[in-house]
Amino acid sequence: MTQESSASTTPDAGNMPLSHVRVLDLSRVLAGPWAAQNLADLGAEVIKVERPGAGDDTRSWGPPFLNDENGKPTREAAYFMGVNRGKRSVTVDLSRPEGQELVRSLAERSDVIIENYKAGNLARYGLDYASICKINPRIVYCSITGFGQDGPYRDRPAYDFLIQGMSGLMSVTGERADRPGGGPMKVGIPIADLMTGLYADVAILAALTHRDRTGQGQHIDLALLDVQISVMTGRSLGYFMTGDVPLANGNEHPNIVPQTVFPCRDGHLIIVVGNDSQFLSLCEAMGVPEMARDPRFATNPNRVINRDALNAMVIGHLSQRNRDYWVAQLEEKGVPCGPINNIKQTFDDPQVKHRQMQVQMQHPLGGTVSLVGNPIKYSATPITYKGAPPLLGQHTDAVLGGTLGLSQETIDKLRKQKII
Repeated sequence: MTQESSASTTPDAGNMPLSHVRVLDLSRVLAGPWAAQNLADLGAEVIKVERPGAGDDTRSWGPPFLNDENGKPTREAAYFMGVNRGKRSVTVDLSRPEGQELVRSLAERSDVIIENYKAGNLARYGLDYASICKINPRIVYCSITGFGQDGPYRDRPAYDFLIQGMSGLMSVTGERADRPGGGPMKVGIPIADLMTGLYADVAILAALTHRDRTGQGQHIDLALLDVQISVMTGRSLGYFMTGDVPLANGNEHPNIVPQTVFPCRDGHLIIVVGNDSQFLSLCEAMGVPEMARDPRFATNPNRVINRDALNAMVIGHLSQRNRDYWVAQLEEKGVPCGPINNIKQTFDDPQVKHRQMQVQMQHPLGGTVSLVGNPIKYSATPITYKGAPPLLGQHTDAVLGGTLGLSQETIDKLRKQKII
């Protein structure tokens, strides 16, 4: 029997918000696993079903890979490690009838299923919502696809990059078209996948509340394209109201000025002026309070119209001194500002350290591994990390034996037949 890794737990682990919930994670890559990891952080038991011998696609999406205790690379990719902590990995071949029956048995004992197969694919195995709700009417079944369960694009494959382009996000991201380097640009993280995972969590939690009141489960149909369009609400509403197609503004805000990146003598500084009072404070910090009374700049609508002239004047002042000088001056005046950090600088920041956004966990191969912490800070039920991202099939015996009650003899037979 495969040994389970030591879990990071506290005496209050059973009192976490979702400690009574079991999630069957049939998803892979990012959006679904991200949603499932968040539920695991909140206390849910998450059983991740993977392909025997291969597992989730992202296990091989490297380098970088986790180094073992001797400093040698393992087969555990950082990409996989970032979205699968707190889960139990079970290997099952869904193409085999015996494997399908195992998953149905797990589904019958679960509260939530998360899957991101192509629309209609799981129906071939009798693992779609219509099939599962017959054996478990209380199931909350969340399907994540690129374009949804219906519509002319339902059968198309999709990745985050494609969705960023199709949703209009890339058309408003990047430098202005009339400047060097202008043109469509994707966001530096797979934002459509990550936002879809968060929407999935919201939908699942609401559906669980509905089920607890009524006893009725339901199917959740989430599409990456729908989600990415939804979170572009501000830019879309501007288009609805004016008919003007939004364009990329680089680092500048389309509706608030000044709000961009300004060069100082030794680096760059972000300044975010949200109202006229803060603009006056900015002018005072720069030693030019009269600039706040200039009719071109006195109100935000006028500053938007005259943004290029205003930004040029601000740059003229800020470029004369070092960044840290201006940070001190602006913070004293209450003007929101900050540096542009790289990832190392972010995790070295004292505020980030205080908020424990880098956590250490024990991994069976790599000793101590660093992971990004969950941002939710509960007062009564603090987040408890139950275990590092699992090895492929690490918990197969424990789940099939403990959850389904199969004998070791039966489990060994399934393994010999390559069903698990």
